[in-house]
Amino acid sequence: MDALVCLEPGRLAIETRPAPLRAEGEVLVRPRRVGICGTDYHIFEGKHPFLTYPRVMGHELAVEVVEAPTDSDFRSGEVVVVNPYLSCGRCIACRRGKPNCCTSIAVLGVHRDGGMTELLSLPPSNLLRADGLSLDACATVEFLAIGAHAVRRGMVTDADRVLVIGAGPIGLGVAIFARRNGAEVAIMDLDAARLNAAVRLAGARHGIVAGTESAAVAAATQGDGFDVVFDATGNRESIERGFDHVAAGGRYVLVSIVKGDITFTDADFHRREMTLLGSRNATSMDFETVMDAIRAGQVPVDQLITHRTTLSGAVRDIGTWASQKQGLIKAMIALD
Repeated sequence: MDALVCLEPGRLAIETRPAPLRAEGEVLVRPRRVGICGTDYHIFEGKHPFLTYPRVMGHELAVEVVEAPTDSDFRSGEVVVVNPYLSCGRCIACRRGKPNCCTSIAVLGVHRDGGMTELLSLPPSNLLRADGLSLDACATVEFLAIGAHAVRRGMVTDADRVLVIGAGPIGLGVAIFARRNGAEVAIMDLDAARLNAAVRLAGARHGIVAGTESAAVAAATQGDGFDVVFDATGNRESIERGFDHVAAGGRYVLVSIVKGDITFTDADFHRREMTLLGSRNATSMDFETVMDAIRAGQVPVDQLITHRTTLSGAVRDIGTWASQKQGLIKAMIALD
């Protein structure tokens, strides 16, 4: 079978590999759509902090069931969504219902080979029925679930004013689900064109160009700051500046991750009695939340997918899109 492999930073190739056999108790699936995300671009660029090469990328997956155990509820030909976070089920996080931060988590396309290939064998617990969803919609569920999980972590309600910093796909997912919870949403980004697109797609009330935020944040909140601030930039300086935008008694949710330390002024943190939260990956509950929202017409899936390619075309296109992101929201690989 063919697999798209990142051999080393900046080098992609199609390799012929042996087709996997279905592992005992698992489901053999055929990827049909693979979303390309920031993680994949970071792997290509050599910027991912937790990766060894070579690696088959791809964790935003719509797959078709090829073969399932006889006692499984899944049937051949069925299209399902993949939760790519493979957890141990035994550690303290798993025992407490937080498999998204399992102490020995393996993420498809990062810690083990992912979905940019023709066949995979996966645990049935990582597959979710997707009745009523298109192939394209199924492949958007994972990145939107990260946003839905962050919003749940931030306990966002219709009483909150929310600021999302970073208008990429993850930030856009946060904004969409904060709005779904009834919050008044502002989005901040350096790129004015990307910001305007995110504001439109998420139905946000305010768009704030980074670098001019002090006056804009004050104007949007009558000088109070935002009840909940989310950072989805993956940029240390942005994360540190974000503390300034949180209202007294507010919450700050770090959705993105950086390798290294971040700092903040402790006296100011205590003066405002802020709550600082990390948000990692997503759970099956968040996947279900996203699928319900898509079925209800609350997510503009067709407008989120702006670029398309094939498995062989991605050898060229991933490198191009890693550096040329104008107009890019979500790129999708089709394996038909």
